[in-house]
Amino acid sequence: MPMACSRKLLSSTNFRPIPFSVQNSLRCIQNDTPFNPKDLTGLTTDLIKSYFDKGSFEEAHTLFDEMPHRDVIAWTSMITGYTSCNHHSRAWNVFTNMLRDGVKPNAFTVSAVLKACKSLKALLCGKLVHGLAIKIGTQGSSIYVDNALMDMYATCCDSMDNARLVFEDIGTKNAVSWTTLITGYTHRRDAFGGLRVFRQMFMEEGELSPFSFSIAVSACASIGSSNLGKQVHAAVINHGFESNLPVMNAILDMYCRCRCASEAKQLFGEMTQKDTITWNTLIAGFETLDSYESLCIFSQMVSEGFSPNCFTFTSVIAACANLAILYCGQQLHGGIIHRGLDNNLELSNALIDMYAKCGNVADSHKIFSGMRHTNLVSWTSMMIGYGAHGHGKEAVDLFNEMVGSGIKPDKIVFMAVLSACSHAGLVDEGLRYFRLMTSYYNVAPDRDIYACVVDLLSRAGRVKEAYELIENMPFKPDESIWVALLGACKKYKQPSIQKLAALKVLEMKPNKAGTYVLLSNFSAAEGNWADFASLRKLMRSTKSKKEVGRSWIELKNQVCSFIVGDIFDSSNKEVCEVLELLIRHMKDAGYVLDLDCSAHDLEDET
Repeated sequence: MPMACSRKLLSSTNFRPIPFSVQNSLRCIQNDTPFNPKDLTGLTTDLIKSYFDKGSFEEAHTLFDEMPHRDVIAWTSMITGYTSCNHHSRAWNVFTNMLRDGVKPNAFTVSAVLKACKSLKALLCGKLVHGLAIKIGTQGSSIYVDNALMDMYATCCDSMDNARLVFEDIGTKNAVSWTTLITGYTHRRDAFGGLRVFRQMFMEEGELSPFSFSIAVSACASIGSSNLGKQVHAAVINHGFESNLPVMNAILDMYCRCRCASEAKQLFGEMTQKDTITWNTLIAGFETLDSYESLCIFSQMVSEGFSPNCFTFTSVIAACANLAILYCGQQLHGGIIHRGLDNNLELSNALIDMYAKCGNVADSHKIFSGMRHTNLVSWTSMMIGYGAHGHGKEAVDLFNEMVGSGIKPDKIVFMAVLSACSHAGLVDEGLRYFRLMTSYYNVAPDRDIYACVVDLLSRAGRVKEAYELIENMPFKPDESIWVALLGACKKYKQPSIQKLAALKVLEMKPNKAGTYVLLSNFSAAEGNWADFASLRKLMRSTKSKKEVGRSWIELKNQVCSFIVGDIFDSSNKEVCEVLELLIRHMKDAGYVLDLDCSAHDLEDET
């Protein structure tokens, strides 16, 4: 070993443990056992690997540079080491230097550098390595090279064609080969392509692995197909993988994402093994399926001795936001602080959203202003909170502050600020931001953005401008855009535009029951009972029902929900008193109940 490196290794400040290979050699010497000791290059290579294992890649590079002789194993160790430390550009540079030195790579070298090309998404470099692999004869003779080539092409190319060609040329495919191809299709959102390969794996009696099942289950979840998911679940049981926890967690996630609540609960109850991921999967799944049940599962998790983490709290905080349970959200917030998780970015974002949805926008801002680090979601959540409470000016100021800090807004941010302007009546400000989207920020508005602008104009009574905007949209407006205009037509008495909009909606054969209710109410208000009856009949033929309008109120740490026509018993006297107070405030604000529409809606609401 060179003297400079030896002095560095022997110094107290740079001491590193002796590699196991060196220790074994020393034991052999002590026991006078015959052995073939490694030469200096081999021992130095082992030491380089040890440095990379410890994350000391600079020391590894220094030692490598001082080696008097470097064979293919030493070069490959450097490439593999840099790749394992996610220094992929350095791995590529070492590979090119290796070729300049005239050292011929082996199969392990090629597979290692292909991983670097994949991570860099450097397709041209990957193709150059592929050509070299063909030249030196490693493609087709090494399954490691073939699988690495597949993985590189699946990641770097616009299609799976090249990866598929490599796959078809593999003589004997192993489990990694099949899993790599299935993953390639699934990760590019071609779930059906991934499932076709999964089926082919069974037809050709390919080598099965838990990873291939997990990816296939994820593919079923991504397309929302519980039927296909159940078939994969059955295959998991038939092939004895039901004891594999990651696979079962993936199946649980699939049932949740496919909205199969009963199947998810049944599977969860039957699982003999559970970890924190299992609980988090079920809690997150039920956050959208049944928020109250999500909170119950969280309580069960804690009672069974599992420790919740940031992912757990993010889901249960979202469940509290969905139910508008401020007291419960505050209790969870206390638990987050107690566990020292209050500096977690995603959790802080969830808390901003929860407090805003529970009506406490002041606490949302308190959390936002106290965050050490923020991201785009933080700013967007705060803007949405302001907008939902009619604080349009604050939302606009926050938007300006955000772009001033160097964060570029995306479509969701513009939707938030446009919605805030709409609710606060800041029409001109909203239109200015709409123009800035394309002229300055280069964000192309989609249907959702146009719907926000139509709503902005409609709420302000500028119905004709809203209609002109719809007519000049770069794509065909959908049902929700016309419905937003319809509501404004009635309020601001624009019968001609109302009829045009109604005809446009009917041409689309709407699927939402609420749209039929709105159109039939227009007919009823005009005394056109024949059209009213016809529209109600059409609504029933769609077999859809208008979602019931439900309100929540938190009283003495209890949340009461009610719908139109609810009759409260004496135990809900306080709720009735609050409702009467709200009605008085509404009347004082000039609100007048639209009896024509409300009378017709009752049959659908109850």
